[in-house]
Amino acid sequence: MAAEATPRINARYLESFTNSTVRILGRVTSLRGESATIDANGSVQLHLNRDAHLTLNNAVEIIGKVQPDLTVKVFQAMDFGSNIDFNAVEAVVDATHRYKEIFYTAD
Repeated sequence: MAAEATPRINARYLESFTNSTVRILGRVTSLRGESATIDANGSVQLHLNRDAHLTLNNAVEIIGKVQPDLTVKVFQAMDFGSNIDFNAVEAVVDATHRYKEIFYTAD
């Protein structure tokens, strides 16, 4: 059985991936209980699970499902620290969507 594709996206692609599982890498800008906000070329609101341990201002990669209200329900979160080249991250996101046939199947 093939694994489900998790395309890399940023805030501008949220609407295109409603009800889909995605990967988002961004900087944690706020933490409030079981919610957080990250900057991923725009603001993304997260609904955290109990295993998510985020640090303010650190980079984090989220695997989660985009909800109809364009928030993301987090399945998994990995702290990437503070030394991330976000220009490189954006280049990967752009390549993912420019050559989507390599990375995911468009519905």
